Amino acid sequence: MLPEVARVLELLEHGFRSLRVLVVGDLMLDRYVEGDVERISPEAPVPVLRQVREYSRPGGAANVAMNLAGLGLQTSLCGRLGVDAAGAELRQLVQEAGVHAENVIASAAATITKTRVVSRTQQLLRLDVETREAPPQHEDDALVERAAGAVAGMHAVVLSDYAKGTLSPQVCRAVIGAARRRGIPVLVDPKTRDLGRYRGSTTICPNLAELSMATGVAAHQTEALLAAAHELLQQLDIEFLTVTMSERGIRVLQREQPDFVSPAKAREVYDVSGAGDTVIATLAASLAAGLGLPAAVELANLAAGIVVGKLGTVPVHAGELVSQLTQSPTVSSNEKVLARERARARVEEWRAAGETIVFTNGCFDLLHVGHITLLEDCHRFGSKLVVALNTDASVSRLKGPSRPIVGENERAKVMAALAAVDLVTLFDEPTPLNLIEILRPDVLVKGGDYTVQTVVGHEVVAGYGGRVQIVPTVAGFSTTNIVRKLTAGVSA
Repeated sequence: MLPEVARVLELLEHGFRSLRVLVVGDLMLDRYVEGDVERISPEAPVPVLRQVREYSRPGGAANVAMNLAGLGLQTSLCGRLGVDAAGAELRQLVQEAGVHAENVIASAAATITKTRVVSRTQQLLRLDVETREAPPQHEDDALVERAAGAVAGMHAVVLSDYAKGTLSPQVCRAVIGAARRRGIPVLVDPKTRDLGRYRGSTTICPNLAELSMATGVAAHQTEALLAAAHELLQQLDIEFLTVTMSERGIRVLQREQPDFVSPAKAREVYDVSGAGDTVIATLAASLAAGLGLPAAVELANLAAGIVVGKLGTVPVHAGELVSQLTQSPTVSSNEKVLARERARARVEEWRAAGETIVFTNGCFDLLHVGHITLLEDCHRFGSKLVVALNTDASVSRLKGPSRPIVGENERAKVMAALAAVDLVTLFDEPTPLNLIEILRPDVLVKGGDYTVQTVVGHEVVAGYGGRVQIVPTVAGFSTTNIVRKLTAGVSA
């Protein structure tokens, strides 16, 4: 289980929003041309693609920024873009996602663009637009000034190096120095043999091939490679190395503590492009929030497992991680019982991740087979079940001064322990109408002693396109009958 899971969920639901991260690096526009191949060209032995759609996504350092924005952080981007249509398009895409791009400078070079031609998830061809010439000195000087100046007020900095010329040794030194003086963590995704330019950063996050290039040790000689990597910790004055090892997960090498490994999460892999961006973005968000390193790495690993299941360069979103972390029965009952605002935030994250929200309510005093059947029926109508539980005061007003028999805290914990239940929240009002208006469930469910018209909130749910479901009750089972038997001295 992920360490600090309660803290992680709190951050994903609203805690990341107060944190600021700066991303400095190579900005790219990833274009995709998708279609079907049904024949070979008569002009040359090449496939003919019948184009179905074309779209663009931020790539390189811009994808790191998109991942951070998707996690809810205030994200600033620093780099260079050409004064061209691709640059304008990329700037618009990141700004629409809430990424601040005022520190992106105009470049004389064309915007780096990668166009992938794809048929049925198979990439047929990639066309790259980029210059191999070093940027002019005045652009480098402007970038040093912008990047170093933007560090102030940040909670973490990411250097996303795709070896396209943005992260010169001068830029790296300026940014790392400015961050180090302020005690701000700096995370580096390298694409160069010379790791010396990243000296003094908090962590460098290479994959095995990049680590092999930097150390001169073959990637398949794992033990020798990791031994060489340990020497880099002292040489480069970094706190730890975060090595992504494909199907072997993520290995963390530390100066003062033993290594540890976060195993790869078993997922169907469609496309690994952008997975490294997701890892470093999630790790940066976690360190900015003060999470412990084991929890930060586990969360980054989980995020990477989500994005490799998608086609193309796609950032992770907080809701996807919340959905993964709140799957019953893997999440503990304590993390399912939430106050109203936390419940609203979690439901919003679930909805953003495409989950179908089911809602039911009741006193659920002395849980019995009728209750269990109702809850299992509820879960059939969606992917996440929210149970609204009457408080003790509310139960007493409805059932009389002798009720409830079981207190609200105990009832909530018992309810949350059920695999069918994903979230429990309490309400003190006579009806759950206010909760329904706040949570806006897709499906509202009640037992067979109701009709659609007598279910509280049915007009609200129908008004935004949801639906009401009535499920049969189990005859002969009720808390009242159990109490009657007990008070009569008959075994229930």
